[in-house]
Amino acid sequence: MKFLDDPVLDAIAHRRSVSKVGPNTPSDEEIATLLAAVTHVADHKALRPWRLILLRGEDRLTLARALDAAQGIERESGEVNPKPFRAELLIALVASPVEHEKVPTWEQHATAAGVGHLLELALWQAGWGVMWRTGTFANAQQVREAHGLADSELLMGWLYVGDIDSAHRQRLGESNRPPLDPIRFIGRMPRKGRFTS
Repeated sequence: MKFLDDPVLDAIAHRRSVSKVGPNTPSDEEIATLLAAVTHVADHKALRPWRLILLRGEDRLTLARALDAAQGIERESGEVNPKPFRAELLIALVASPVEHEKVPTWEQHATAAGVGHLLELALWQAGWGVMWRTGTFANAQQVREAHGLADSELLMGWLYVGDIDSAHRQRLGESNRPPLDPIRFIGRMPRKGRFTS
């Protein structure tokens, strides 16, 4: 389905996760520029209950060791957990709830997730490949300590970011994957149990 009259809807409709990205990455300045648009995510009371941590270079080795420690994995000398090295840049998305009587924690987590998705869309629209990865051990103590998380914070995963191989980009552009039928996700409130005066 094409939304040629609306580039925003068209970009949303054609975004794809890219599991294997190349070595080139956006600069910190480019990420900051894209993030400026993302900050308008729905955010009850404008609490900004989120933050990002950029992992490059040796930071990925720190994450690799933390993941192994969390799983009790001991490797041979010189071997490392390969998962954090699938991209040159990982962006850790952290939900940082703020105490507020009118905004429960779950709602603030939803805001943080919204930031992650919008940033993913912004990176995609800027030409970068992105894969949002999580995992069972994302909030293991060792991994949390490696990221410097406060007790109240939640690590919501990492955006793996890099360039897209031209052949793969062409395949993505030629993809005819049909959209999900939107009707199956739309419903009405049930009549049974409605409040009456």
